[in-house]
Amino acid sequence: MAIIHDEDAYTMIDTLAEKGFMVTKLATTGGFLRAGNTTLICGTQDEKLEELVNLIEAKCRSRKQVSTINTPPVYDNASLVPPFPIEITVGGATIFVLNVEDFRKV
Repeated sequence: MAIIHDEDAYTMIDTLAEKGFMVTKLATTGGFLRAGNTTLICGTQDEKLEELVNLIEAKCRSRKQVSTINTPPVYDNASLVPPFPIEITVGGATIFVLNVEDFRKV
């Protein structure tokens, strides 16, 4: 299972399909900015696990992005403090390796 940035999702799914991995895509939300993520579920044999992890690492790189953060309203002569830009790191992947005792496709 891998949680990746939405921008990397379709390239990652295409790459996995080209390499013969079956994958299920789930739209998820989380993180500091409550931004959209994609959670990929992909089952494979132990022998192909490193190949799968290497593909995810190659396609889902972290990168810097400027975003605006809204501050709570501060009233000073009836004016609000505008949002200010900050640099954040997006992308990358969080990978969970889970052992499956039983798998059935019906």
